[in-house]
Amino acid sequence: MDAEEKRIRTFVRVKPTADFAQDMIKFGPDNKTIDIYIKRDAKKGPVNNKQTDWSFRLDGVLHNASQELTYQAVAKNLVSEALLGYNGTIMCYGQTGAGKTYTMTGAAAEYQHRGIIPRALQQIFKATAHSLDDCVTVRISYLEIYNETLVDLLSGVGSGGSGEVPMAVVDCPQGVYVKGLSIHSVSHEEDALNLLFEARKKEVMAEHTLNKNSSRSHCIFTIYIESRFRLSSGVKCIHSKINLIDLAGSERLSKTGSEGQVLKEAAYINKSLSFLEQIVIALADPRREHVPFRQSKLTHVLKDSLGGNSNTVLVTNICGEAAHVEETLSSLRFAARMKWIRTEPVINEVCDQEETVRALEKEITLLKQELAIQDCLANRFLVSYDPLTDSQIAEIKSQVHQYLEGATDEIDVLNIRQVQEVFKQFKLILRQQEDELEARFRSKYILVDRNDLPALAALQKAGVVDGDGCLVKEEQEQAFGTASALFASRHHGKKKSRRSKEPKKEGTRSSSSAKDLDGFSPTKGQVVISTKDLDEKEGAKDQDAADTGAELPKAASGDDLQRPSSPPARPVAFELFKEEDGSEISRIFKENKSILLARRKRSRAMVQRINSIRREMEGVQKALEAQQQLRWLEGKYVDEEGQTIIDEEEYLLIMKLKDLKEEYKSGYAELKDLQAEIQYCQHLVDQCRNKLTSEFEIWYSESFLIPKDVQEALKPGGHIRPGMIPINRVMCLEEDEQNKFERLQETMLPAWPASVSFYKAKMKTDHKHIYTRTTLAFEQMRRRRGLVTAAGKSKVLSFLHAV
Repeated sequence: MDAEEKRIRTFVRVKPTADFAQDMIKFGPDNKTIDIYIKRDAKKGPVNNKQTDWSFRLDGVLHNASQELTYQAVAKNLVSEALLGYNGTIMCYGQTGAGKTYTMTGAAAEYQHRGIIPRALQQIFKATAHSLDDCVTVRISYLEIYNETLVDLLSGVGSGGSGEVPMAVVDCPQGVYVKGLSIHSVSHEEDALNLLFEARKKEVMAEHTLNKNSSRSHCIFTIYIESRFRLSSGVKCIHSKINLIDLAGSERLSKTGSEGQVLKEAAYINKSLSFLEQIVIALADPRREHVPFRQSKLTHVLKDSLGGNSNTVLVTNICGEAAHVEETLSSLRFAARMKWIRTEPVINEVCDQEETVRALEKEITLLKQELAIQDCLANRFLVSYDPLTDSQIAEIKSQVHQYLEGATDEIDVLNIRQVQEVFKQFKLILRQQEDELEARFRSKYILVDRNDLPALAALQKAGVVDGDGCLVKEEQEQAFGTASALFASRHHGKKKSRRSKEPKKEGTRSSSSAKDLDGFSPTKGQVVISTKDLDEKEGAKDQDAADTGAELPKAASGDDLQRPSSPPARPVAFELFKEEDGSEISRIFKENKSILLARRKRSRAMVQRINSIRREMEGVQKALEAQQQLRWLEGKYVDEEGQTIIDEEEYLLIMKLKDLKEEYKSGYAELKDLQAEIQYCQHLVDQCRNKLTSEFEIWYSESFLIPKDVQEALKPGGHIRPGMIPINRVMCLEEDEQNKFERLQETMLPAWPASVSFYKAKMKTDHKHIYTRTTLAFEQMRRRRGLVTAAGKSKVLSFLHAV
């Protein structure tokens, strides 16, 4: 940053009014100058040397400017730099009723009238949503300074406030912070706005002659941003904070007519603002060595914002009426003094990863040298601390095999690397034996996962298992007693099995494989069935089906066909449903899911490609900088026209970097399109899944759970039409009324979809306060007159929840 950028930027915002004094307040053509003219008082005689005109030059004059234009001029660049690691502060200053609160927080009723705080939150979360490879954490706090007392406006709101910790302003090497102030993590714009609206309900307000809703306290809304960037060399962490300060307005008691508590609050406000002006005067004077920041709570909290590591912007709110010209002059003088204060903003980085790596490498070298000295003194000359060679690994593997076979009783190890290699060889041998045992196990048995619904359905049809997935106990099955004993765990398609620690029951192992499968016991997730016995069972079932095939059509055609004594298990019924009535929905679901998986796979490949391009860009950039540095050291070569001549290698690096940037941009655009497609495919998959499950519930209820009398009514000629039972058949297929209302409301919102989070947070806050007020009203009525019953109270509260 240059010297001008290191000064505090100042803006003036004029409150729109019908009585604007055009003859007293003039604006320059560049909207950076404001001139004040006061008519000379003729009653004081012809000789009157009192000043009657003033001119102030600031960074911008916002006259008849909307909230959007104000944010663009004041806060947009500051928030963008905060995302890069620079601290920022925006302060609203001016007389009471000049529009400071409207500028900072805006009006909660309309989206287009929101202020700097909601717009800054929206900009931050939009930036984090478009971030490609960095992880951003956003937290917020809200501090109120009321009559020189620190108040946590977010205490008890959400999950982070306690309200019991004493608060105090503390100085530390990293800066100033408020001890005991609750800080809340937010992951969405709606969550942050909900906390903001909740806190605004707690702010102290009062009414006087100049302002019906006058803030009686200074409010500081702070946004903490922490970003972690993944680089080829490690992880870089930067953090920053944005202080958004709504100062209470200065008041002239002769105009406000304040009395009682309002008068006391005005005295505290004017006193703290007076101390703030003293701080500004001291900071603007380069000869001052001591700045009295501790004079008030406000100036102590703003120590970093006014003279430290922060980009600071002042918004001076003034009234354009002739009656308030003296207060306008005072506010403009304060802005002119603020413009002379210098700040030193720097990026806040936690640590330098490369420096840490170099320091660790140096320490490792020193430790190796120290170990070499110790080994030399202890006559251990054969110890090596370098990685093991292939011959050393082969020697350790041979010793491990000899130890397992009993050929040797010990294994020679000299350092920790050899110990680790010994355990690694033991692990490899154990896995090899498990794989061999599992292969023999699978050659004799069929492993059926209990979660594999199609396989269970097929086994149930074959009569091997019942509706609950348990093996059928019949006299013919005594020859394969292993059918209910052996299990194996198969998780998500992995090839390797694990051994359960549950004890085995007697008589459950097959005699033909007792030696090979000793030590294995079943889990609850799978059933293992002998292939030989399964073939015999299938043959017996086929024979029975052939013998009774001629009688099935006749039995099925009768009117007295009985339902099963108990309904089938839901997993089995679900597979039957997908094969019959739900086949079309199941097909669509599988197609959408396959498309979604393909898009996700392509997206992962695209992310890897973009990361590789970025790493290559970093390498080319470093090589180009090195080449340019070398050219600078050797001296510049210029042609006859005075243009710098570069060599071929540097030219090729420049062209390569340009091509990589183009490829990076195209890949990033393609990745964004893929992410949009993935989101849409995920929505389709969720819809198909919900449709499939709801249709299955209806089919299962109508097929197996309807009483017999209802079945009689459903027959042709009955008084109930098919499809009317259960009643929720039609309801579950229709869109939920509340969801339909919210979707319609969102489409009708102004600036949709950007305003959805704003209006949802406002609605949530309003409903909460309506519910709280109603509950308090009922409690007061109950205590006073006892007229409200519990039933009446519950009905009203249920109605409010529904609203």
